[in-house]
Amino acid sequence: MKTAPQRLRAGLAAGAAAVVLLWAAQVRPSARPDDLIGAGAHLTGLLAGYGILVMLFLMARVPAVEHGVGADRLARWHAFGGRWALLLCAAHGLLALVVYALRGGTDLVTATRDLLGYPALAAAYAGAALLACAGLASAGAVRRRIPHETWRGIHLLTYIAAALGFVHQLAGPDVAVTSVTTWFWALLHTVVAVLLVWYRGVVPVRQALRHGLRVAAVEREGPDVVSVTIRGGRLRELRAEPGQFFRWRFLRRGLWHTALPFSLSAPVHDDRLRITVKALGAHSRRVRRLRPGTRVLATGPFGALTRRRRTRTKVLLIAGGIGITPMRALFEALPAGPGDLTLLYRAGDAGQLVLRDELEAIAAERQAALHYLVGRSDEAYDPLAPQALRSLVPGLADHDVYLCGPPGMTDATTAALVRAGVPSGRIHSECFTY
Repeated sequence: MKTAPQRLRAGLAAGAAAVVLLWAAQVRPSARPDDLIGAGAHLTGLLAGYGILVMLFLMARVPAVEHGVGADRLARWHAFGGRWALLLCAAHGLLALVVYALRGGTDLVTATRDLLGYPALAAAYAGAALLACAGLASAGAVRRRIPHETWRGIHLLTYIAAALGFVHQLAGPDVAVTSVTTWFWALLHTVVAVLLVWYRGVVPVRQALRHGLRVAAVEREGPDVVSVTIRGGRLRELRAEPGQFFRWRFLRRGLWHTALPFSLSAPVHDDRLRITVKALGAHSRRVRRLRPGTRVLATGPFGALTRRRRTRTKVLLIAGGIGITPMRALFEALPAGPGDLTLLYRAGDAGQLVLRDELEAIAAERQAALHYLVGRSDEAYDPLAPQALRSLVPGLADHDVYLCGPPGMTDATTAALVRAGVPSGRIHSECFTY
């Protein structure tokens, strides 16, 4: 069972509407300034609590959600919603402080000192501060300058922030107004907490014990690119499909503490999985030095870039750089008759083309078209421009298109495909970074 993006959005919107109704049922009409500000404080607080709960749910790695919506889209929703949740927390805190000061006839500094004397409110302030730290670390300008481990460690503080906020909410006048609302709010938090513990903690350990994954071989594919073959047992039970990825944790120094998202670069074969990795950072560089026998924890599979999205007979695959990895798996596995399958592989120069022998062997065996689009991105001629795409792929508008590459290339190519006549609903892409 998979959750469609539209259904998930509708469900989240319905939840937000229910929160607003809960607030509206408790509002007492009044024109007094302190009552109006107080009503705003209660509404922003309820929505902030709900928003934090949604952000945690989106990152719980629930298979039905990940497979239906796609990990990249969930990450974008999480980032977008996180900003709003943080703004709502700030608005709630400020409005509540102003109301307390107005009703107590005191200044904001004194009001802040007084409110910190209440344990539940002190917990709320501490949680808001932790959320602010995570939000600051996630800002693009900051995140680019700090190591991933540092960002991840700071981001984990959001779990503590959510727990502190939950303590405050249960003691607040909106949630605690009746035993029904208290139990319902507690049940929502419990469900999300169980999903987080199960899918981010229990499932990876269970899979590790069941499948016994270990590195079998590390082979050089090109400059700074290696393929890692991983062996294990009962791999068919994973139900991994070409186009999907796992989050890999290699149990060796420098890698064990970070789960790295890498796509399968070949369909699952008997007792083997394979990923192909380009050295783009400290962690991916360490992957090149893995030794056979290294234990592996793999969580997944994730991703919605699979054959299930297909709607047409003819299929075009477009890969940019190391985005060839899921495309290579799809190139081998997607059902297609002679002439129905085309792969376009974009690279800066011929030396950056990886898995080339495999691609050419697959193309010959399946009677599929394979085109290398080599050249720097700043050159005058763009091989992925609308007219160039129409020339390379006859009947382009009648194809399903699978696309994977760097974010800039993916965005530009998607726009070019639309201008070339491909409906946006038949352009399938994922661009997941960690």
